[in-house]
Amino acid sequence: MRRAALAVALLLAGAVALDRAFPPDLSRARDLSAEVTDRDGVTLSVFPAAGGVWRLRTTVEDVPPAFVAMLLVREDARFRWHPGVDPLALARATAQAAWHGRVVSGGSTMTMQVARLLEPRPRTALSKAIEIARAVQLEVRYSKDEILGLWLTLAPFGGNLEGVRAASLALFGRPPMGLDPAELALLVALPQRPSALRPDRFPERAAAARNRVLEIARDAGVLSPREVADAQATPVRAARHEMPRLAWHLAVREAGNARVVTTIEAPLQVALERLGAEMAASLDERANLAVVVLRNADRTVAAHLGAVPGEARAGTLDLTRAVRSPGSAFKPFLYALAFDAGAIRPETRIADLPRRFDGYAPENFDRGFTGEVTAAEALRLSLNLPAVAVADAFGPLAFVAALERAGAPPRLPPADAGPGLPVALGGFGATLTEATALAAALAEDGTVAAPVWRAGDTAERRRFVSRETAGAVRAILAASTPPPGMPPQLHPPRIAWKTGTSWGHRDAWALGVSATHTVGVWVGRPDGTPLPGQTGRATATPLMLRVFALLPDPGTLPDAPPLPPAPALARLGEPRADRLRLVFPPQGASLADGASVTLRAAGGQRPLTWLVDGAPIASPRHRRDTAWQPEAPGFYRVTVIDAEGASVAAEVRVRSP
Repeated sequence: MRRAALAVALLLAGAVALDRAFPPDLSRARDLSAEVTDRDGVTLSVFPAAGGVWRLRTTVEDVPPAFVAMLLVREDARFRWHPGVDPLALARATAQAAWHGRVVSGGSTMTMQVARLLEPRPRTALSKAIEIARAVQLEVRYSKDEILGLWLTLAPFGGNLEGVRAASLALFGRPPMGLDPAELALLVALPQRPSALRPDRFPERAAAARNRVLEIARDAGVLSPREVADAQATPVRAARHEMPRLAWHLAVREAGNARVVTTIEAPLQVALERLGAEMAASLDERANLAVVVLRNADRTVAAHLGAVPGEARAGTLDLTRAVRSPGSAFKPFLYALAFDAGAIRPETRIADLPRRFDGYAPENFDRGFTGEVTAAEALRLSLNLPAVAVADAFGPLAFVAALERAGAPPRLPPADAGPGLPVALGGFGATLTEATALAAALAEDGTVAAPVWRAGDTAERRRFVSRETAGAVRAILAASTPPPGMPPQLHPPRIAWKTGTSWGHRDAWALGVSATHTVGVWVGRPDGTPLPGQTGRATATPLMLRVFALLPDPGTLPDAPPLPPAPALARLGEPRADRLRLVFPPQGASLADGASVTLRAAGGQRPLTWLVDGAPIASPRHRRDTAWQPEAPGFYRVTVIDAEGASVAAEVRVRSP
């Protein structure tokens, strides 16, 4: 008895030593396709493993219980009870081979199949012996569900498909949990003869094998007769689908990792990509677009569209990271910083009049002038001259430094003198991701953070402006006139937004904030060539509004405490620049008879009234010029009067032909 116990002990010790010296090789199970999922684990994008194989880690929790039940009654009914080897199955297989003169069934357990999948070998007696030994090792080391998970990950499904999840996505376009009994039964059948049963090539063979699995499941009580009848009546429709490529530009950054969980919401991402493709179809064939959607509460990325696919559109580029000129889209950040520093307040009066700033003479987008406006009005109307005046008062270098501290460093053109006043009008480069992050600071508490797209990550919050300042700028932008076609549910005070158009109509921007989300949109040509007629309001804003319409009810933008009192503020702009002036014709001008004359004024408060010899002539209400056709040669007195009653006149002569 003692000798027997010693022998058993030595045998066990030897087995343990051999197990430690020659552990199972799990390298194939670890060589997985890179997978990027949404925050709920829904697959967004996958990338092939070494050799171009699609192999996704699959556990028992990833497949329906009915699949596991069908698999076990088909492959290994005593899997839950045997130690890796089923003597009854081996005896049956041996007897059948002797009776038929050929191998009818292999007698392999699920655990033995896993051993073979981990270390493929030629089908020989020695290989079978090694599989048996490895199966025992696996049973000692791992639970039954873990062993099943290895099979679910490595089982062959034809071509370059391995594992149940990869096969389900490639053959049906859905994860296993979304499959019906007929589809599940087909996945049970395929690993037996994956090449011969490929449903996209041999649908009749595949249907027959599937139906046999269904019958076994019915006989074992896994499926009801009605379920089996319905499943057998379903045609085999499996065909190769493209593997998921949602949020691809974010996903490709993570292609080297086995599995990355992001903060993306898959349903929103699907809707955004569909919307992006629809909008791109209405653009120039070489134009593209990009969208970033952030959650205000934690600055995580809810949806991300780097570009719409297409070779002509350079769709492989992540245009959310492209450095482009933002135009007026950064004006809210300039005003916010100036408010925060006490340089101006929303009620500060600013002259929107022709002015030169040390040789720099900016113009408004419409080349007109508004006269004296408040800072709030100037921002809401996106007037250029007041913005330059604000930058002049706050300091362009201070503006650039503040953007750098906020994580949005302006890419300035080469210059020895440093940043100049054109930075007020977007005379630098920035990315859509940076712009959206800054806009989110205005949407909430004035803190800025780099957008986060990996679940579990957090970004450091940095103070950009005060909560009060953020609220003041947000209120100004929320009071903007709604653009045409704006859905009623988004009207102020639901969202606040700002647009931007870069020089030469190369880039169209729209940044919008609601109580819950911030949306950034860019539209343009990736190569930077102009798109004539493109503006932020006409091109980017409609897309931004449709993105907001995909989001939950935004509620109402939060109120913010008023800005603290500031010292007495001087009116920005040259004091004399506001006076009414007659630019043309000058005093004593000699004009040719028969030609139309353009009368032009500067300064003053609109609307302007034009008179010739005391009689009013027709003129556009809000313009500073008008056309006059002299009736005959002679002397005339041209007068212009502004809204405050100021007037200026000039005596002119119309010559005979």
